[in-house]
Amino acid sequence: MRLVLLGAPGSGKGTQAARLKTYLRVPHISTGDLLRAEVAAGSPLGLQAKEVMARGDLVSDEILLGMLKERFSREDTRDGFILDGYPRNLAQAAALDELLAGLGQKFDAAVQLEVDNELLIERLAGRAQAEGRADDNPESVRKRLRVYDEQTAPVIEFYRQQGQLTVVDGVGSLDEVFARILEAIGAGREVG
Repeated sequence: MRLVLLGAPGSGKGTQAARLKTYLRVPHISTGDLLRAEVAAGSPLGLQAKEVMARGDLVSDEILLGMLKERFSREDTRDGFILDGYPRNLAQAAALDELLAGLGQKFDAAVQLEVDNELLIERLAGRAQAEGRADDNPESVRKRLRVYDEQTAPVIEFYRQQGQLTVVDGVGSLDEVFARILEAIGAGREVG
């Protein structure tokens, strides 16, 4: 199963991706983690990314796509993956489709975890307090949610038009949300 998990900051993407990884027995690929690993390894793409980040710029779609292409070529992705943090914009969504088609891999679904913005702000405020994260104060969270909504709305529509989008209610216990995701992707309802 090849999945893209979409959801605003605080929607539970990372938590559910970890559970899905174990349940589906496919890797969870976070582009942020992938980027940090490539930089740490000193790979050619990692060195390019390091230069870009040292200038304070965002890593280009081309570099991220190169890293994903290399990652998708590894044996552990043969049966699928859970992609988290990519695509974040329409150009990335189209590039991902093209990459997978070029690799002869079938994309299965995009799952959007939907949570009301006010609840996201509450969740992230709790996380900020528990983890001491300054970036999770209400004002910065509202700004991040606006940016997420602006950038991701076209991605959501892209997958909707392709008939690949499933929207899942991200409110409830971890098990309830997990069961909804499994049902949405046709992977059964057994949680555990």
